[in-house]
Amino acid sequence: MYGTIARLHPSPGREDDLIAYGSRIREVEVPGYRASYVFRPDANPYDRPTLFLVAVFDDQASYVANAESSDQNERYLEMRSMLDDDPEWIDGTFEG
Repeated sequence: MYGTIARLHPSPGREDDLIAYGSRIREVEVPGYRASYVFRPDANPYDRPTLFLVAVFDDQASYVANAESSDQNERYLEMRSMLDDDPEWIDGTFEG
């Protein structure tokens, strides 16, 4: 499996909106998509509110095809409107 983990800094007052967005995108039908989650740490070690987005695909080809699609760009722009800055993306292989 392949995917990404993104560190997100929600804009003030948008944290719950971002979590709701994460629930909605789980319903989107994308070839090779397996799952996604928004993770809220119990103890935030950062200097501002921080969430993490985890998205899992069957393989790297499915992930890249989605990332390059215009539909995904629209979803990204919606998510980005709720953030203070661009996400920090870490792409890679999920083991186990």
